[in-house]
Amino acid sequence: MNGHRAHGFSSVHFLDSDEILAELNLKGDETFMDLGCGDGHIAIKVVEEYLPDGTVYAVDVYDASIEDMETYKKENNIENLINIEADVTKGIPGVEDESIDVVLMVNVFHGFKASRTMDEAIDEFARIIKQDGKIAIMDYKAWEVPKGPPTAFRSSPSELEEIFSKHNLKMTYLNEEIGEDIPQGKSHYFIVFQKE
Repeated sequence: MNGHRAHGFSSVHFLDSDEILAELNLKGDETFMDLGCGDGHIAIKVVEEYLPDGTVYAVDVYDASIEDMETYKKENNIENLINIEADVTKGIPGVEDESIDVVLMVNVFHGFKASRTMDEAIDEFARIIKQDGKIAIMDYKAWEVPKGPPTAFRSSPSELEEIFSKHNLKMTYLNEEIGEDIPQGKSHYFIVFQKE
């Protein structure tokens, strides 16, 4: 839609980014991270419509995504957008401890399960998030349905709650009625974790 290249399938065509962002109750001055930003459509919407006085980090392991975000930043003279190519499981360079208000991952977390790096990823979320910050995950329900990642790579909210609790992060919010309408119901869930 915005001409960006992304490593996976962009959710822009089947998920409503305004519906997702409404879950976060942003005030307009937060430091926000779109982790696994892909084609950047969520980071761009946050910069343009939600955080006039905030800072937005767009982070992706895929170099083409970050190149395209840099092009967008330059062409639109955006000052409050920071683009970082990084593998979160190995750490995000340039991001200080407890400096981020909101980390959002849309259709990203199942990748950590697939690569068996959930603990490493969660350690990094815990490092960068502020004491009262939010780690927000929107991902596919653990159903056997044709669309989305293999069922083996999906996690239920209770599974995520269990693994995050080992990192002293507690679930503070869950919405299981979000995403695309499919025959089984809503395709996704939205879950938020915060420091204990």
